[in-house]
Amino acid sequence: MERTVEVVPEAGLHARPASKFVQTANTFDAEVTVGRAGDEKLVAGNSMLSVTGLNVEHGESVRIVAEGPDAAAALDALAELLSTPVEDEGGEDG
Repeated sequence: MERTVEVVPEAGLHARPASKFVQTANTFDAEVTVGRAGDEKLVAGNSMLSVTGLNVEHGESVRIVAEGPDAAAALDALAELLSTPVEDEGGEDG
């Protein structure tokens, strides 16, 4: 199963949105991979380093692929996460 989603958070798939993506992917009994829409290269959705390494920016589309018993639920949750703006919780880290 797969879904293509536009990345809404201003930070793209970096920092907090990437962390939430990885945490969410890890809660399902499914193997999740993600990559840019139209690109055959997919990376592990449960790896913070891999997800942030895609360098996906706000407004780009990504393809999320999930396989396993919870694939549909994982796709629903991850699509919802990426299509929802992230509220800033008090500025930049560092």
